[in-house]
Amino acid sequence: MKIEQIEQYIKTHCSADDYSLHINNRESHETRFAQNGITQHIAGPEAEIMLNVSFGTRSGACMINHVTEANLDYLIQTAEAIAKMAPEDPEFISSAPAAELAKVNNCAEATLSLSPQAMVDIVQKSIDKAIALNATVSGMCEKHIKKTCLITKNGFKGYDKFSRFGHSMTIKKGEVETKVSYEAKDFAPFNLEQEFSRLAAQAEALSEMKAFDPGKIAVILRPEALQELLWYLAWGMQRRQADEGLSPFTGQLDKPCFGEKFNLYSTLKRPEMHAPSFNGEGIPSREITWVESGVLKAMNCSRYWAKAVGAEPLSMYNFYIPGEDSSEDEMMQLVPRGLIINRFWYIRPVDMKKGELTGMTRDGVLYFEAGKVRHAVNNLRFNEIPHEMTRRVLALGSNKLSAPSANLPTMLIDDFNFVDKTSF
Repeated sequence: MKIEQIEQYIKTHCSADDYSLHINNRESHETRFAQNGITQHIAGPEAEIMLNVSFGTRSGACMINHVTEANLDYLIQTAEAIAKMAPEDPEFISSAPAAELAKVNNCAEATLSLSPQAMVDIVQKSIDKAIALNATVSGMCEKHIKKTCLITKNGFKGYDKFSRFGHSMTIKKGEVETKVSYEAKDFAPFNLEQEFSRLAAQAEALSEMKAFDPGKIAVILRPEALQELLWYLAWGMQRRQADEGLSPFTGQLDKPCFGEKFNLYSTLKRPEMHAPSFNGEGIPSREITWVESGVLKAMNCSRYWAKAVGAEPLSMYNFYIPGEDSSEDEMMQLVPRGLIINRFWYIRPVDMKKGELTGMTRDGVLYFEAGKVRHAVNNLRFNEIPHEMTRRVLALGSNKLSAPSANLPTMLIDDFNFVDKTSF
């Protein structure tokens, strides 16, 4: 059943005062490999049709994963039955109204046309390269095509289509284990030779390991590591929590609470990035300056809270931090010693009101001194407050697409706070 038919069926048969219809379809191919062998290929379509309805301020929702008239009847009847039993919602907001949406292209032809056989060939070449290096490799090659649609009784109608290609490789050679990954909307720029060379060089650099004690030290955060911190920073940049005194950004709008070298945007203008034209609430995407030269200019704001405080509803739909031109070699010359961080993981909040996070390094940590990488060190646990961390940015590198929705530079940051060693 086509989207137009589903829309018409809901419109004709739903008796609720208001509704929002979400339709998501995804076609995926995932080729997994481990210890130099292909272990699994998963493929197939997935569908989600969710209906939110309301009678007055009482709301209910239901979701199905297969479209037939009988299932649509079940969807409507169940959502309406739940809404009629639900309590009044003091924070109820009606469905999104009609809106003009930006015209965006979130699909790449090279990804759309990538065949499963080509993906298997990429994996086999990855395995062959690992064998030639006397190492083992594991990972996944994946392709996803997603279509998302939001239709409301109040006239909102939005449709987006996304492509995503990913190839990750974790190599193990002796006691060394490390990872690289490529993830983008466009398969065309992917270069396996380049990715595997980066992986092999990373493994070689980690071959000599020495113990390192935690403490404050300068770090070079590669884009993948910076990205991990940004997800949590963005999660904490909520207008409501700030207005209610529950975040470090309370009373900080239009004030310099970040470092002067730090800028953060969501943009529709970079063709290599995913840029949805709307979010799940029906908030249209536009050019947004979140932080400019360290000054906090905007925060995420739901439709409900925007109405409550007279603000504009906003959603951080992608991350763009403009970089500069410092190379890692140049960064290593700017401080006496430091660490190069490939990735973080297991990041968790420590104090939401302060914005403090903890987490661990992953996939290799390199120690440098007097402008040269000397050896690898053990993994470390950190405690940091990301917006305060940006006040200690000493240099920015060139930009890299670290995820379809994140285009970030390498950052040199002084006095990064490591608090413990970790064994994994």
